[in-house]
Amino acid sequence: MAKSIKLLLTENVDNLGIVGDVVNVRIGYARNYLLPRDLATTPSDEILAKLAEKRAKAEKDLAALRAQREALISKLEGIELTLTRACNDQGHLYGSVTQHDIAESLTELGFPVQGREVRLAQTIKRVDSFDVLVKFDTDLEANIKLYVIADRALDDDREEEMEFDNEGNLIEKPRSAKVAEAAEEAEAAATE
Repeated sequence: MAKSIKLLLTENVDNLGIVGDVVNVRIGYARNYLLPRDLATTPSDEILAKLAEKRAKAEKDLAALRAQREALISKLEGIELTLTRACNDQGHLYGSVTQHDIAESLTELGFPVQGREVRLAQTIKRVDSFDVLVKFDTDLEANIKLYVIADRALDDDREEEMEFDNEGNLIEKPRSAKVAEAAEEAEAAATE
């Protein structure tokens, strides 16, 4: 039994083809998605001739969309985006920054981008700066800089980790000026 079938597309289908393309697809995809929605049919010369005008319009629309995306890519290159998120004292976000969040922020700035066009190399779960790829097509892509900042001031005077030498003795580090000043104030308050 064949695992795939050739069909003629009667409508544009994302990630598959445009009107008039003869495509090779899995039987389940054809039976459950393409055929019930009238997106494809069995290929024949008369149907192909009927779809010639529709295909020309689809090609023209795709060329216009590509030109629009090329212009958008030139504007997007080098954009810096800042998102404010809630986090703990160590800078770990309570949630993560998603592709949809980035796309929504770019759209608000006047750059119409969909979530699936934003490509994240890793999950964003920290307050930091990140390079984000916006990819419309195999050769249409731009890099933007994303800054995730905390919604409040983070405590920079965190206790430093203790370090030990090879024999297990504590390594004394000089205290920062703020920490030393706070310790002196605490001692002065205790003696009063």
